[in-house]
Amino acid sequence: MGFNDTKTKAIKCLEAGDYDHEARQHIDVKNLFACGQVSEEDVIRLINKTKGAQYEKSPHHFDKSVMVHIFKPMHQNATWYIKFYFIEPAAMFISVHK
Repeated sequence: MGFNDTKTKAIKCLEAGDYDHEARQHIDVKNLFACGQVSEEDVIRLINKTKGAQYEKSPHHFDKSVMVHIFKPMHQNATWYIKFYFIEPAAMFISVHK
């Protein structure tokens, strides 16, 4: 799955409410979305701002068969970090922070 397909699918998951958050340490700093400091609409806006050069992907460190997508859009003079993967039919967010 390429950048454009990933972007489209992530937005569709957010719009449909088909997402969850991966449990992790320091969630209050590393996943502002899970803590309610950032809304679905905010994440959609950030994903829409992401350009191809601000995207990368790599295998999940626990399960190499799962591809993790990383978006690094600029917004209000800050680089955001959005890290997620898909578990059909949902998106699983690992990180959303500046």
